Amino acid sequence: TNERRKTLAELVKRIAQNINIPFTVGGGIVSIEDVRVLLNAGADKISVNTAAFKRPELINELAKEFGSQCVVLAIDTKFEAGNWYVYLNGGRVKTETLTAGWACEGVERGAGEILLTSMNNDGTKKGFALDITEQLATSLNVPVIASGGAGTMEHFVEVFTKAKAD
Repeated sequence: TNERRKTLAELVKRIAQNINIPFTVGGGIVSIEDVRVLLNAGADKISVNTAAFKRPELINELAKEFGSQCVVLAIDTKFEAGNWYVYLNGGRVKTETLTAGWACEGVERGAGEILLTSMNNDGTKKGFALDITEQLATSLNVPVIASGGAGTMEHFVEVFTKAKAD
């Protein structure tokens, strides 16, 4: 999390006892042990972002230990100066890394899904970032989940049909 809080395993356990759908947990995950605790509490998958960017080997380690199907690489991205850049710490810290390259590296390291959040679109209710979503969805061999920008049902139709999001 941005506040450097660990995800609360007890909360994950309570959620798992009350829902009957798979769910992904993220925030504050930096180690194999963090993931083990969350999976044992009932999470189906985990999501890593800043920790994985700062130490990319984390993706390899988690995929080896738990399988790629368990590892979701969350990417906060923002369009600036003609390119989509990776952002960290909840979308507040810009990197000089291009989103497409980082997504490709993450998949090569073992991420089984990409959770893509456009910081330009998030909270606007004006629709998803179709261009970067489509770029990743058509070039990567893993599911790409679009996040940030939905405001109408038509936005979902567009992101699934035009951008090929999962």
